[in-house]
Amino acid sequence: MAALELHGSRILIGAGLLDQCGAQLRAALPGRRLAIISDEVVAPLYAERVAAALAPSPVTILTIPAGEASKTRKNWSRLTDDLLDAGIGRDSAIIALGGGVVGDLAGFVAATYMRGIPFVQMPTSLLAMIDAAIGGKTGVDTRAGKNLVGAFHHPALVIVDPRALSTLPLPQFRNGLAEAVKHGVIASRAEFEWIASNLGALLREGGPAVELADRLVRRNI
Repeated sequence: MAALELHGSRILIGAGLLDQCGAQLRAALPGRRLAIISDEVVAPLYAERVAAALAPSPVTILTIPAGEASKTRKNWSRLTDDLLDAGIGRDSAIIALGGGVVGDLAGFVAATYMRGIPFVQMPTSLLAMIDAAIGGKTGVDTRAGKNLVGAFHHPALVIVDPRALSTLPLPQFRNGLAEAVKHGVIASRAEFEWIASNLGALLREGGPAVELADRLVRRNI
């Protein structure tokens, strides 16, 4: 497992962390009641597994429809109402489990709920792992444009499990890989050439081997 620090956020990267996150979450958020916000695609794959890792602590699971169209003030309002109905208070924290849409929306909920509670990013898409979950950007879209209502709210913890890429559809993996290519063009010729030389293995069906995925994610973060 690799550990990094950025803007006060601790970033952990390692295969299997989604199923072994209990100790890290309890250490980062001692005594906090946790609520998972995910989407209707990711939640069936991982939400119960994360909740099981936190047993016997109770965990509330809330979901939104998958896709950019869900990143709205309407869903922000619904989620905050659902948290209130569940009795989630200032002694709680939110886990954003999913891709960039979930991370941005759940992070904005955390930034504004009870005037701000801690949250954890648990990205499951490549783009979220190497971009959206890093740096504290949260927000929702409006009719005038994307991400025009939001806040900077840095996660207490970012947990990145490269094994989650095995369930990511190939077009979504390509979206994230394009960001990695951009990083290489901007900052590292060696990294760009490594992606080019490993392109076939990175783009295989079922996702890249764990060792390749771990290196790709860690270097890009």
